[in-house]
Amino acid sequence: MILYYHPLSSYCWKVLIAFYENGTPFTARMLEEDGVAAQWLALWPVGKFPVLHDSARNATVGEASIIVEYMACHEAGIFHPFPADPDAALEVRLMDRLFDNYVMAPMQAIVADRLRPEAQRDPYGVEQARGLLAKSYAMLEARMAGRRWAAGDSFTLADCAAAPALFYADKVQPMGSDHPMLAAYLHRLEARPSFARVLEEKQPWWSHFPYADG
Repeated sequence: MILYYHPLSSYCWKVLIAFYENGTPFTARMLEEDGVAAQWLALWPVGKFPVLHDSARNATVGEASIIVEYMACHEAGIFHPFPADPDAALEVRLMDRLFDNYVMAPMQAIVADRLRPEAQRDPYGVEQARGLLAKSYAMLEARMAGRRWAAGDSFTLADCAAAPALFYADKVQPMGSDHPMLAAYLHRLEARPSFARVLEEKQPWWSHFPYADG
């Protein structure tokens, strides 16, 4: 299996964490490598990553959550992204969506604005994104009460989503002391070997992140 990715991409981190948790073998292809971008666009013309190509099954899979679910279906191992109980699985899916839509999305909007030329920046849009992040922090602080991981006692897809979302969001809008449960949860995520590996691998490119000193 070939994973087309970038080492600073939050959604690529989500997939990498799951693959490292599971011990799934794959070949990583960075978009900067010669010819890789053309291969990636031929497989996924919308130009989003990560993208997984499984030549053994002649399958191309996009969207981070779907890639993780594909891995669970076809490369079963020690990591189980979803619990067997249907209600518990729904909670995992809900938390996955909360982290993607209400933490990752506004964080990316803030970062994208910082990368624009100053004359093209959108202060109102950034203010809205920061407002959504504040609401999301408060909601997630409440939902994390009594939980070790995002959806309960087991590490799941929801945690694969939470790790990059919270790590990056904390750089652009620190959680501070107002969200102790969420901050403690982020520390647990950073100590998880799969995520620690991702964080180590991003180091050569980290200076390109506009909030790298945050």
